[in-house]
Amino acid sequence: MSSPDQSVLGFLAAYPDPARYENRSLDPDDVGMKLASLVRTKGRVLDVGCGTGSVTEVIKEQTNADVVGIEPDPARAALARARGLNVLDGNLSEHILKCCGPFDTIVFADVLEHLSNPAELVLLAKKGLAPGGAIVASVPNVAHWFVRLDLLRGRFDYKDCGIMDATHLRWFTRDILHKFFENLGLRVTDHLYTLNTGMVEYNRCRPWKWFSPTTRYWILRRLLKSYPTLFGCQHVVRASLQ
Repeated sequence: MSSPDQSVLGFLAAYPDPARYENRSLDPDDVGMKLASLVRTKGRVLDVGCGTGSVTEVIKEQTNADVVGIEPDPARAALARARGLNVLDGNLSEHILKCCGPFDTIVFADVLEHLSNPAELVLLAKKGLAPGGAIVASVPNVAHWFVRLDLLRGRFDYKDCGIMDATHLRWFTRDILHKFFENLGLRVTDHLYTLNTGMVEYNRCRPWKWFSPTTRYWILRRLLKSYPTLFGCQHVVRASLQ
């Protein structure tokens, strides 16, 4: 698995910034804190495709876990190491799992959607789980309201980041994500959603652009609680060994 950024040729005018998802956030509605809430405290964790380490760092701090990251993109791996994280270069392999495992939790933070065959990687990761271990993953929600609205208008426009990131090859709804893990011998035991009120769509679409950030946040939090598959930006799940 090379850097997914290499797959955007023809869909974007230029390669995206490798650090575009550099966003260390302790907001409980953001992905780092959601993932951390599903990771075993003080356990051994492997973060596959850890990127710049912004989410990895949050997980490590919140869970006091022993975290190992692995990242195929050299620029992102270097940024993660600059945080003081233990990061391996390259792709997940049986050799790495034998040498560094087993792990209580293996994390895929917005990784699976970039792969043409995500099942292959998940099945490999299962071999590195300790008894009672689990995979914790986040993926974009393609059923988000703004994607549905754009489709009604006949639009499916790739962007350099976000749900419509041009590097995304797979698309997930709640049901598809559950079936995906169940078909691979894993049981989804927890399902959370992120909010992400900072998406550009909230600044360009009515009525959202008329609200202050604080007002928008509280309205969207209530809507997310009632309609999570419509207003959730990412699915965040814990899938345990059956």
